Amino acid sequence: MPKKPALLVVDDDPQVLAAIDRDLRQEFRQDYRILRAGSGAEGLEAIRQLKARAEPLALVLSDQRMPDMEGVQLLEQARTLFPEAKRVLLTAYADTEAAIRAINEAHLDYYLMKPWDPPQHLLYPTLHDLLATWQAQYQPRFQGVRLLGFQWSPQSHELKDFLAAYMVAFQWLDFETNPEAAVLLSSLGLTPSDLPVTVFEDGTALAQPTRTTIAEKLGLALKASQPLYDVVVVGAGPSGLGAAVYGASEGLKTLLIERQTPGGQAGTSSRIENYLGFPTGLSGAELAHRAWAQAVRLGAEFLSPQEVTQLCVQDEYKVLTLADGSEVRTRAVVLTTGVSYRQLAVPGMERLTGAGVYYGAARTEARSCSQQDVYVVGGGNSAGQAAMYLAAFARKVYIVIRGASLAASMSAYLIEQIGRTPNIELLPYTEIKEVRGQDSLETVVLHHNQTGAEQECPARAVFVFIGAKPSTEWLCNALLCDGKGFVITGRDLLADARFAPIWKKRREPYALETSVPGIFAAGDSRAGAMARVASAVGEGAMAIKFVHQYLDE
Repeated sequence: MPKKPALLVVDDDPQVLAAIDRDLRQEFRQDYRILRAGSGAEGLEAIRQLKARAEPLALVLSDQRMPDMEGVQLLEQARTLFPEAKRVLLTAYADTEAAIRAINEAHLDYYLMKPWDPPQHLLYPTLHDLLATWQAQYQPRFQGVRLLGFQWSPQSHELKDFLAAYMVAFQWLDFETNPEAAVLLSSLGLTPSDLPVTVFEDGTALAQPTRTTIAEKLGLALKASQPLYDVVVVGAGPSGLGAAVYGASEGLKTLLIERQTPGGQAGTSSRIENYLGFPTGLSGAELAHRAWAQAVRLGAEFLSPQEVTQLCVQDEYKVLTLADGSEVRTRAVVLTTGVSYRQLAVPGMERLTGAGVYYGAARTEARSCSQQDVYVVGGGNSAGQAAMYLAAFARKVYIVIRGASLAASMSAYLIEQIGRTPNIELLPYTEIKEVRGQDSLETVVLHHNQTGAEQECPARAVFVFIGAKPSTEWLCNALLCDGKGFVITGRDLLADARFAPIWKKRREPYALETSVPGIFAAGDSRAGAMARVASAVGEGAMAIKFVHQYLDE
């Protein structure tokens, strides 16, 4: 619950301080917290602490004559930290001239004379007027995580993506354009070289944090709690989440491990409108978050961000080695590692990735594209969903495809929506040949495949959706994969000459079972899988059925 705005009174005379503290509490304690300080230095420290904790300060009332710091000096420094806070000087008659001068030079809001008795006539009316003015322009601070950084920093972009994927409410403060970012950074005792900085609701700050340190602060688990599991699911895309939900609901001791964020590629989709049971559609992040919450509620354990680097079999148990060196033992494994975006290999792409060039990041970067031109590369559903989302912010969205139309690769409902959106333009027979910019993306070079014409165009961002490759690099030494790296399962193994010498079971492999008994694969990384969210969820659920059969052996 957010704290009440503070009223700070500063005076080095203990009796005066006690008296005004008493009068302020009597009149204002219902709506404000009354803080007190016995010196200018103490008062300034209190103001800095309020700023560091992102707590509101409505008014500072300070005596003028204090030995370590005059009241005017304190109020001037308070203005740099809390520009909107009202500043009142408490003076004796002899200091009236200094107070009037401070109104003009230090932008003082008011001065009050000692004594202020009775306060009902000489104190409260003035303070009520000042506080009413403050309340009229006061905006309660954002309640959640705040992320400070540079718009064109790849590290800042990575953290924005991470927080968004876990549906953590956060406020982005661009250090170069938002004055609040500089003030907050200074109050934390940090400098621009420490960016990006994550500030949590309790006031703690992490400079240049990793996803792991943020995960720890958010309370996400990074270590397995059990010595042995019935099934470990590797990858929290739709198929992995489906497996975790069904495994936990059917009484299996289930662990789900995800190296990045829940949802996989589907989790980055701006809008999924063809998933059963959601007639108005929902975002990929929302679907992933619901499934994750459902799996945890049913008893599944979730580790993230945590990466599996090795898989081996010891005495019929499967041993998974994690990136931190720890090991997890399980009786069965469901591999739902999914796929990763293919890189667009043209000059400038690698250098500008995260600084105007993005892979599947339309939701987190869309607002920064306001009234500017952006390019979406690719003709699949992910590209179409990104284009529709970006169209709500950008001046113009260009969809770049090598073919003649979207009909061969995109769902009809998306093609129809794109056709009705006036600020989306399709560029057929076109490729991006180069991206250019000093510290961030500035222009793209377009090449028309039929005419050979090239054109350099201004661009705020490029979003790439040109297909995917399986995330199985660490698996293909342990399991049979096809030439493209997809895991071979079920009866498809029987046609592979490599299979017979290594399969020691009397039975054929179960559907979705890999070349190692008890290890199953589901979703986009499986050879022959259909790249649809609904089929991925179904495969995850189906894999648990075969896990049960394997464990019953």
